[in-house]
Amino acid sequence: MTKNETLNSGVTKAVIPAAGLGTRFLPATKATPKEMLPIVDKPAIQYVVEEASASGLQDVLVIIGRNKGNIVDHFDSVPELEIALEKKDDANKLERVRAVSEIADVHMLRQGQPLGLGHAVLCARQHVGDSSFAVLLGDDLIDERDPLLPQMIAEHDKRQATVIALMEVPEESIHLYGCADVETTEDPSVVRVKSLVEKPDAASAPSNLAVIGRYVLRPEIFELLEKQGPGRGGEIQLTDALNTLAESDSDSVGPVYGVLFKGRRYDTGDKADWIKANLRLGVENEDFGAELKDWIRDFASNLES
Repeated sequence: MTKNETLNSGVTKAVIPAAGLGTRFLPATKATPKEMLPIVDKPAIQYVVEEASASGLQDVLVIIGRNKGNIVDHFDSVPELEIALEKKDDANKLERVRAVSEIADVHMLRQGQPLGLGHAVLCARQHVGDSSFAVLLGDDLIDERDPLLPQMIAEHDKRQATVIALMEVPEESIHLYGCADVETTEDPSVVRVKSLVEKPDAASAPSNLAVIGRYVLRPEIFELLEKQGPGRGGEIQLTDALNTLAESDSDSVGPVYGVLFKGRRYDTGDKADWIKANLRLGVENEDFGAELKDWIRDFASNLES
């Protein structure tokens, strides 16, 4: 398929890799997937599925690993719980429980071994087929008030190209991310990606633009991932395949563009950021946000400098 050929369909499917071991949260994640850790009153992965659905992607494939069965359970219906809530006449909770299984058409696929993000994406090949698709990382939350994925899908449709999300980060943090070398386009919110490097040190990083966990990928990514050997950390890195696309002059694969995101994002894979996400979203909760704000103000006023 060349970049000028029409895709079999538009972007209608989302892939959420959620097979990681969650070692940064041990021992909390010894038996509970990090994606199921709550942000206020919902597990983190529910926010991601809701984002996909709100972006028009009703077909969602979650890539899971061992001991991730409660992710499956969360998006399934629970008749006995619904009956219990009906008997208690608790309509509010009943509605919220039922809504979880109706967010989208959620499928699960097990990744046999945790061989890297690129391998997790490759596992989705049979489900996705020959169409472009979105990838949303399960521990990367984008605030619903700052929609990102719809803009990325629109840029994909406009340019018929792979699109990734980029965000400026402090220079001292760039080693935690994939980093992009870019050039400007006619749109100040969109850049063309010349190359990508996975987790560079600050001295050698080409910019302070970090790749964050949203991608709109064309199906040729699968062939690249299939041929690609292990990269950094001995894993199959999605960044390496994207770099191959970015640096290619071939019309058969096309360029890579980046959408510059300036909105609110929460990295729930990091302990401190997970706590911050709970606080930031908690203070806006209509049930207890005001109480939490008052407590935070009082707590902060008594902190030692």
